[in-house]
Amino acid sequence: MQAARLVVEQGYSYAEVAQRLGPSAWSVRQWVDKYRKTGELPADGAAEATGDQMKQLRKENARLRMENDILTQLSQLWRKIAISKNFFPRGISESPQMLQ
Repeated sequence: MQAARLVVEQGYSYAEVAQRLGPSAWSVRQWVDKYRKTGELPADGAAEATGDQMKQLRKENARLRMENDILTQLSQLWRKIAISKNFFPRGISESPQMLQ
């Protein structure tokens, strides 16, 4: 695998290789550790799959963060509306679920 070779044979840092090739520095380190222990390099396809998986996970993470932000904003808006319209039962000034 090119990433492990760059670190072991050419002296690049994990971060340099990660930035140059795309996988995380942690993945590069894992591949280098495996190479140093076993003398075997992972197949090149493994790095590509990991890079593709990371891109997919980053995209999903961004989408989930956006959804979470939207739900948080809606929750805050609902709370403001409920308080202003006095939707809570008598004796309860705020809904416990909405205070989270």
